[in-house]
Amino acid sequence: MGSFWAAYGFPAVIVAVALTGYWQSPFAFCLVPVLVAAGFARGFMFATAVAIAAFAAVALPSYIQSETPIKTSVEWGGQLLLIGLVSSYGRRIFFEATRRATAAISRVQRLSEANELLVELNRVAQTLPVSLDLGEVVASTVSSIRDLLSPDVVVVILDDPTSPGTWHIALSDGARVQDTYRTDQLPEPVRQVLTGSATKLHQQLDISGPGFSPMSSVGVYAPLHARNRTIGVLAVESREHERLTPRELGLLDGLAEQAALAIDNARWFERLRTVGADQERMRIARELHDRVGQSVAYLAFRLDRLSDEAAESGVADEIKAVRDDARNVVTEVRETLYDLRTDTDDEVDIVEVITRFLERVHNRSGIKTELRQESSVRVPLPQERELWRIAQEAVTNAERHARAQTITVTWSAQPDMAALKIADDGVGMPTTTARPDSYGILGMRERAESIGASLEIDSKSGRGTLVICRLDLK
Repeated sequence: MGSFWAAYGFPAVIVAVALTGYWQSPFAFCLVPVLVAAGFARGFMFATAVAIAAFAAVALPSYIQSETPIKTSVEWGGQLLLIGLVSSYGRRIFFEATRRATAAISRVQRLSEANELLVELNRVAQTLPVSLDLGEVVASTVSSIRDLLSPDVVVVILDDPTSPGTWHIALSDGARVQDTYRTDQLPEPVRQVLTGSATKLHQQLDISGPGFSPMSSVGVYAPLHARNRTIGVLAVESREHERLTPRELGLLDGLAEQAALAIDNARWFERLRTVGADQERMRIARELHDRVGQSVAYLAFRLDRLSDEAAESGVADEIKAVRDDARNVVTEVRETLYDLRTDTDDEVDIVEVITRFLERVHNRSGIKTELRQESSVRVPLPQERELWRIAQEAVTNAERHARAQTITVTWSAQPDMAALKIADDGVGMPTTTARPDSYGILGMRERAESIGASLEIDSKSGRGTLVICRLDLK
């Protein structure tokens, strides 16, 4: 509107002023609102230009006709310029005040939204479990997401610390997924989160890449960060676009931070439970030695006496059979005690422990055993103990389940890397029965994870099994 009056009102006012006496015209003051409008409309430069134009349009004809002194023209020119300056400054103050008011209103709106998010997150945080059971923590997290966002699909993906680049589906609700993924097999939106660090909202999954469900049209993906690394991803998807918006992104981002802490705590508890299991194993070994072992040995001794006394009776053969069974039990108990109590220490390293263990396996089962080793350093004792237990578990599995003829253990320890390999030529693990927790795999993975090692298991039906555990010593 100001530009309109400056453009069209200005010529009309100039004409009126010129026709009625120039600076002595009763319409001279009509130039003031024109300059005010110009200053408010376009600022100082435009108002100055209008003031100069007005001065020139009135002063020059007046000076030529000698009707007005130069002093009067100069005074009017100064006043017009001052009016343009004041009006443009008023415009600046007005717009600055408007900007600050708008910013204040926007800030209040953001604070209000943030307050709503905090209230929601606080409510969700109160429902998260204090339990240290990983399954319970994951299930509670999914339930909280359901209550908070009402999505169609929720998937919790966790990394496998013993196998870099491998991801396990801890829980899937609303979509049919695999149990395990390599990084390049994950949906594109999930991979983007893994390479970045922020929660992302994909409003067109058909363009950015399909999610876990082919029916999903929008998805929010939040990374789970713990101890300066990504341990997993929360994937939330919906068929309806309006179900997941930037507001839900903020909610899931806040929830992911709390869920990551709870999940990481549960996983660390599992590792500590492994340490507790080792201590409990030693206690059980002492109990077996002090009570069960001695009792069974005494039973075998009594059966020996009864067998001698009943040499001529009809029950002698039965007593002898029972005596042989008792001796077998004593042998098994002694072997179990030996395995439970055998461990590495400051004087006995992993090579010596594995050598003795393989000799016992060969003596009791007839399986050909071999240890190949090449080491220039010794692994720190806490890590060496876990590696020994992994080797023990793998060899025991091969002895009991694989029907192997040969078991080969390879040990290598260099300044930057230690590697343990256990290979057998047995029947392997059939794909129809293999499970993540079968053949002691779960225990080996927990031990490898507790020391930051990687664990690979390659097994095919009829082709044997190869277990490889690598530990970075840098």
